[in-house]
Amino acid sequence: MSANSRLTIAAHTLAWMGLNESFGHPIATSEQVSESVNTNPVVIRRLLGQLREAGLVESRRGAGAGWSLARPLESMTLLDVYEAVEPGPLFGMHRTPPNAECPVGFGIQPAMQSVYDEIEDTLRAKLTRTTIAQVLRDVLATR
Repeated sequence: MSANSRLTIAAHTLAWMGLNESFGHPIATSEQVSESVNTNPVVIRRLLGQLREAGLVESRRGAGAGWSLARPLESMTLLDVYEAVEPGPLFGMHRTPPNAECPVGFGIQPAMQSVYDEIEDTLRAKLTRTTIAQVLRDVLATR
């Protein structure tokens, strides 16, 4: 099973857009962003659509078409981004209910759910303390 990279790509996209904006370019195209991320522009457009639905970016059609930040990077947390691009919980249960007649099958979901809830709470607490502006500062400091 491969790791999910949607949060990383979304943070990359927003940080790049913030940097681009700081250079006097408030509008970015998915093609421009995709060059930095090194992925297909379609992937970026889908992701930007999710970020737009969450109110993190805006889109413009027609002349000067592209994407812009809907609010400052300082006001965007990684939790905002995570909630925009991750549609469900971090961990899931069985696709079909386990055998309730089995002692393990009967109790596995409640036992695992308490662990998963604690992990999710810890993750959310960390993500809410980190802004995209901080991510961009850390990225630029690595140069």
